[in-house]
Amino acid sequence: MRFLSKARTLEALQPLLRSARVLPQVRFTVGQWQADGQDIRARVLAAGWPAMAVRSSAQAEDAAAGSLAGRFESVLNVAPAALADAVATVIASMTDEAGRIAPDDEVFVQPMLDQVELAGVAFGTDPATGAPYYVVNYDDTSRRTDSVTAGQSNQLKTRYIHHLAPPQPAPLAGIVALIEELRALFDTTALDLEFAVVAGAPVLLQVRPLLVAGTAMPAQAHRRMLEHIGAKIEQGQRPQPFLHGRRTVYGVMPDWNPAEIIGVRPKPLSLSLYRELVTDSIWAYQRHNYGYRNLRSFPLMLHFHGLPYIDVRVSFNSFIPRDIDGSLADRLVNHYVDRLLAAPNLHDKVEFEIVFSCYTLDLPERLAKLSEAGFTPAEQQRLADSLRGLTNRIVDNQTGLWRSDRDKLAVLARRRDEILAADIDRVSRIYWLLEDCKRYGTLPFAGLARAGFIAVQMLRSLVAVGVLDRAGYDAFMNGLDTVSGQMTRDLAQLDRTTFLGKYGHLRPGTYDLLSPRYDEAPELYFDWQRTVAEHLPATPFALSLSQMRAISRLLAEHGLAHDVVGLFDFLQAGIELREYAKFVFSRNLSDAMSLFRELGREHGFTLEDMAYADIQCVYELYAAGVDPVALIGESIERGRQRYAETCQIILPPLLTAPEDVFSFEMPATEPNFITQRQVTAPVVSYRDRERLAGAIVAIPSADPGFDWLFSHDVAGFITAYGGANSHMAIRANELGLPAVIGAGEVLYGKWSAARMLNVDCANRRVEVLS
Repeated sequence: MRFLSKARTLEALQPLLRSARVLPQVRFTVGQWQADGQDIRARVLAAGWPAMAVRSSAQAEDAAAGSLAGRFESVLNVAPAALADAVATVIASMTDEAGRIAPDDEVFVQPMLDQVELAGVAFGTDPATGAPYYVVNYDDTSRRTDSVTAGQSNQLKTRYIHHLAPPQPAPLAGIVALIEELRALFDTTALDLEFAVVAGAPVLLQVRPLLVAGTAMPAQAHRRMLEHIGAKIEQGQRPQPFLHGRRTVYGVMPDWNPAEIIGVRPKPLSLSLYRELVTDSIWAYQRHNYGYRNLRSFPLMLHFHGLPYIDVRVSFNSFIPRDIDGSLADRLVNHYVDRLLAAPNLHDKVEFEIVFSCYTLDLPERLAKLSEAGFTPAEQQRLADSLRGLTNRIVDNQTGLWRSDRDKLAVLARRRDEILAADIDRVSRIYWLLEDCKRYGTLPFAGLARAGFIAVQMLRSLVAVGVLDRAGYDAFMNGLDTVSGQMTRDLAQLDRTTFLGKYGHLRPGTYDLLSPRYDEAPELYFDWQRTVAEHLPATPFALSLSQMRAISRLLAEHGLAHDVVGLFDFLQAGIELREYAKFVFSRNLSDAMSLFRELGREHGFTLEDMAYADIQCVYELYAAGVDPVALIGESIERGRQRYAETCQIILPPLLTAPEDVFSFEMPATEPNFITQRQVTAPVVSYRDRERLAGAIVAIPSADPGFDWLFSHDVAGFITAYGGANSHMAIRANELGLPAVIGAGEVLYGKWSAARMLNVDCANRRVEVLS
């Protein structure tokens, strides 16, 4: 069978389909309506349909070269008296670029469905990659047949089902059966169909060819990859030696959240750099140094055919103070994992909502909730005492661990200058830049990030116990002086050469070689003629005498080693130094990446080639006398092959069971709303530089390399990934910008595709206006 016009295809399918029914229709051309509309109207009304759908079926629609989906009008719920007007509306929408209407274009009328239980759109294959998944976007709440196509529901769901997945539950089983029957009839999986479910049975509303961007891997080969991933997940369901907790789950956002930092499908170089600099061992050294359990032999981040995931059990173990005994530690990890399984929407907020990792002024009240999980008051007190001691060691005014970490950053800058000035070869220079980046960069950064997290938690607890209100919290955050704020001021005050000398190493996508540095493409990021308004805090932060007395009393009651002034010095330093440390270590990383690019060019490899190499080839070249062309070439070839596999795999953000890899619903994450402000503005992509001013900007992650956006007077922004304590969250608070951080793929896809949004952070609400 072949595709015809929209109406004719449905008409041809009506006697053939067994898995679904097709609604009756009355079809006519524009020319026929213009010649004898009264007769056609009488023929339609003779069908006796109390409410009708009037739809276009133009010759240009649903063609192999393009579907023109949504281009022309459909009018729903048409009463008999309004039929002529509805047909006129549809015909008027079917104009070409010259304003002409083809007389052979068709219109068709069908009865409206009622008692719709579920409706949506399904693809026979992943439209972006051609991977062998059925993708079902559906709404089971609005009872409308067009809620998905019109984007007018806040309850849309997206289900991915592998072509070789086990049978699905109803009603999805009926949709899968419909797709498979259409697949057999049209001899292709490249299908795009609209459907509804009434009385448990599917109704086919439309089917057309799907334009697929990629080439599909054979389903059997694809299934073998998923089975490998499933086997690894199954291993994580068992107890492991030297780890507390009976099982694990894997997530893209907990802890060092790879989705935010390197993305869900990083190129091999990005993935290997992140592992080398942070998640293989550095992260664990920092945790142990700061008083938590020793996890130094455990990589925090795994990857499933190139898709990075955090091992959540390892992460939760690393937040247990090292003086907590084995039995209590085991129960805590099990409790944390169970909490995440019960509330998977918290996967980007585990430290705020699930784990107890530091002492705060509201900790006893929060710990009391552990009683519901069977923890005794004595166990709660044991954990509180341990966290108090750990927190005091980290934040002490004189000997706090964060102070020594701050001092290491100066060592990193000094040694970097020595490395770049030394008479050594390029490989040695890359090697030592990265080694120093670990020892004096990402290691202290991890410590300062821990201090920054504790600072934010402590500030939040001041709100929770009623000493500060939300306005006071916002005023404090708004008064911070981070690197990003300094950069905005410097853009207005420094000449171009000096500015790029200071900030030129930054790039959107800190670990992405294909993302140009600021100094490699300054015109891409900055408008040098634009005057940037200086940011001034809306309300200067100040404590009243009564607040200072209350805080002093609370610190004494809780046994925290701070006076009020020292506490707020720490709160400010903790948050600001985290951002500064990231700025400093990223210079070593960025310079090493630039040298790596030059190393490739020296041996005949392009910039894109080098993005597929593994950074371990530098370590091998430094330690061995081998052929660099062969070594780098082999690494690139392996990386290209693996990345091709990576792009064919789709997984949910949280993996809890082996079967998740074959069928899963892409969840709508609970976003983080920053500030209490509201804005209504057009939505633009971060790439649309000419329209950034006054717009809500859609960016994929909360990476610090996107700081250049703030030189364009944006009205607010949304990100797909990022946490409440991410760089961009801190920056939004500092500037008083309404922002939605970590919306998740589903909501981000919906909101970034809108033309106009209303973002109301105080009410935690986003509304699509157009």
